[in-house]
Amino acid sequence: MKAKNYIILLKKEGIVKGFSTLLFYRAKYQGEQVKIVYSGDTVTDPSMWSSPALAQAWTSAIQAIHGDATEKLYWLLISSGYRTYRFLSVFTKEFFPRYDQTIPPHIAAFMQQLAIAQFQECYDPETGIIRFPNPQILSPELRLVPPEKLKDPHVAFFVTKNPHHDQGDELVCLAEMTESNVTKAGMRIWKTGKPLEIPFPIETLIHSS
Repeated sequence: MKAKNYIILLKKEGIVKGFSTLLFYRAKYQGEQVKIVYSGDTVTDPSMWSSPALAQAWTSAIQAIHGDATEKLYWLLISSGYRTYRFLSVFTKEFFPRYDQTIPPHIAAFMQQLAIAQFQECYDPETGIIRFPNPQILSPELRLVPPEKLKDPHVAFFVTKNPHHDQGDELVCLAEMTESNVTKAGMRIWKTGKPLEIPFPIETLIHSS
């Protein structure tokens, strides 16, 4: 697995409340060079779970790192929790896999290309699932899916598509990151993120109020 090259630190009143890692790299898609942002490990204090700080910090980092580059930007996300998967539908209009649309063949091939390069033998092309030898299993309160949440078709799909998510299985997901593909809710986060300057290519410091 490739090493990450950025770290997002969430701070509140000078105290670190969480972090998330990112990997930016380039890949070929339909003969075109594109840029990939891969979301890695994310850990936050429970006090931050209902806060938009992480989402704002993440989008600020993405915008700052990607800058005004002309290459298309794709978000490669792996998810062992329905909350992480649900963020795709909150933030983007089109993403894959999803309950109401079959993955177009060219996008499915691209997802497999990225997943095989990134996760190698841990990735199962038939299911789109990654099984790590030593998976990071979510805490009980985070891996439990409340019955009422299954009324959401996105959550129900995730549970069906990744039946062993509670054992640390990760579902490979992909979305193109463009303003035209961002939802209204996502755009509010996209527009409210604080501008960042990134002096070093290995760390991004994000301060939440």
